[in-house]
Amino acid sequence: MGAFATGLTVVTAVDGGEPVGFTCQSFASVSLTPPLVLFCADHRGRSWPRIRAAGRFTANVLAEDQTELSARFGSRAGRKYEGLGWDLSRWGTPSLRGVLARVHAEITAVHGAGDHDVVIGRVLGVETAREARPLLFFRGRFVRTTAAALRPR
Repeated sequence: MGAFATGLTVVTAVDGGEPVGFTCQSFASVSLTPPLVLFCADHRGRSWPRIRAAGRFTANVLAEDQTELSARFGSRAGRKYEGLGWDLSRWGTPSLRGVLARVHAEITAVHGAGDHDVVIGRVLGVETAREARPLLFFRGRFVRTTAAALRPR
């Protein structure tokens, strides 16, 4: 599946008063009516059970200059939020600063699929935070887009 380029998000929530999150490259729109999104979470992940318990999440869409943020939340080592600027959204989920967009959602369904869960969320709100190029992952590494590729048609 490395030949399929994906964007990167950090899925965040608050569980027991503590912010949690993980880097996720399996995030997509499912439906416009009603507005639904999905992400896939590894059964072995430590953050996913806590996000599931929280019941709400934010998918923070990363910009191409946020490779460090992707690595921070993709790592099992260290404290992911230590020294990091973030805000609590009106839905009680962590909003990371400097991202392209934030999709706030409530978990409505979870479907087991192999070693992952497919999580469906009802969109509560969407924020566009800034204009920049997206962080993309392709064939095992981060790649850049050209400015021309992002111009409106």
